[in-house]
Amino acid sequence: MRSATLPTLLTLTALLAACGGGGSGGTPPTPTPVPPAGSVCPQGVSSGPSAQAAPLPFQPDFTAGTVTADWTAPHVPGEVLILGPAAANLSAQSVSALAGVTVQEVVPGLKLAATPAGRDDAAFAASLHAAGLRVQPNYLYRAQALPNDPGVNAGLPISGTRVTQTYLNRIKAPAAWDFLTACGKTPQGVVTAVIDSGVDASHNDLTGRLLTPQTVTSGAATQDDARHGTGVTGIIGAATNNGVAVAGLTWGGTNMLSIRMLDAAGEGSTTQLVQALQRAMNAGAKVINLSLGFEGANPDTAVSSALTDAAKQAVVIAAAGNTPGVGLFFPASHPAVISVGAVGSTNGTLACYSAKPDASQTAVAGNFIVAPGGIDSRCGDKGGINDYTLTLMPGSGYGLMSGTSFAAPQVSGVAALVRAANSNLTADDTKKLILATVDRSAGLPLLDANAAVRAATR
Repeated sequence: MRSATLPTLLTLTALLAACGGGGSGGTPPTPTPVPPAGSVCPQGVSSGPSAQAAPLPFQPDFTAGTVTADWTAPHVPGEVLILGPAAANLSAQSVSALAGVTVQEVVPGLKLAATPAGRDDAAFAASLHAAGLRVQPNYLYRAQALPNDPGVNAGLPISGTRVTQTYLNRIKAPAAWDFLTACGKTPQGVVTAVIDSGVDASHNDLTGRLLTPQTVTSGAATQDDARHGTGVTGIIGAATNNGVAVAGLTWGGTNMLSIRMLDAAGEGSTTQLVQALQRAMNAGAKVINLSLGFEGANPDTAVSSALTDAAKQAVVIAAAGNTPGVGLFFPASHPAVISVGAVGSTNGTLACYSAKPDASQTAVAGNFIVAPGGIDSRCGDKGGINDYTLTLMPGSGYGLMSGTSFAAPQVSGVAALVRAANSNLTADDTKKLILATVDRSAGLPLLDANAAVRAATR
């Protein structure tokens, strides 16, 4: 059972409408393979992505850092996590505090203990801590989007209005595609993991794009009951230049890995996120998208250790959060992560719901970037229908979305293009390159796809 009330979990603004049909979104311009004047791609990388290097082993250091357990934060009741080397060979016989307690391994070095009946989680954890063990809650994470008014259920037809993917031009994606095509490359990405609520694997705009979907929760990997992961996946990897509805930032290739860790209510736990990161690493993912989180600077030691390890192989991108004035949510506040806020109808103003680094987060403020996330009229962000984010919906439909959940995958898509364009770039190289090439002309660090892919080929 999970707590019925989650007062501090992140809830983003979001899904405005679902509109079926194959052509509601229009087709973005096709890149023109005409090289610009002068030399391009001087490093001479081959066309198409290089073969994937062998995945790094998943070996988080659960002994790193100090465990700061917040038992007031939303967490799975009746469960306590045990971290570190003592957890590797843990037994009820060797730790009297665990006598009669059910303990199971999540991944090596991380164990899950069931709180004995009639005992409080925090008090049980305190007894384990007194016995010399590193312990923390099994925190709850939530997708960073929620339905926005009644149109989400009945569907909100957009008849008479041609809705386009305006965010593509705002982040200069067509120019990046043109440049890559001129270099003799198909604008496609490396293996990109979307850790979210699953994916509608039968969606007609994901044909040929998906690696075998995986799940670490009870829901089916090929379904998206929370109506979130399909939209996130579509922004990165909807099939492009196929005459069907919308375009993903990475054009083609079977390189999108959906890992379901959020259930039908859009919730997932620490253990599930650690397991999902392990799956992504094992699959050789070079980019990982996390459009999920909760309010709090960085209380989750287990996930923090796993993120540090994952960032050795993959560029990790996380949505900043949708509550302004409280700082970056976690995992966006992790130092190895690119945190992504949202701009609304203009590039120089944060969307009214978007989080950003606060005064206590100066150490990670340099990892903050923005991308169009859609507007939210409920907080006074006025704009037109094209100021929402058009993407995929379960049931081979299309919908208008808003939230930092849908800004983050734009950065993930560009990271995938960059690493495919130059396979010599490490995850850290790619992170630094994307942050260094942002467009600050309007005052905020706006994602610039064209500048990033050009920089990658120098």
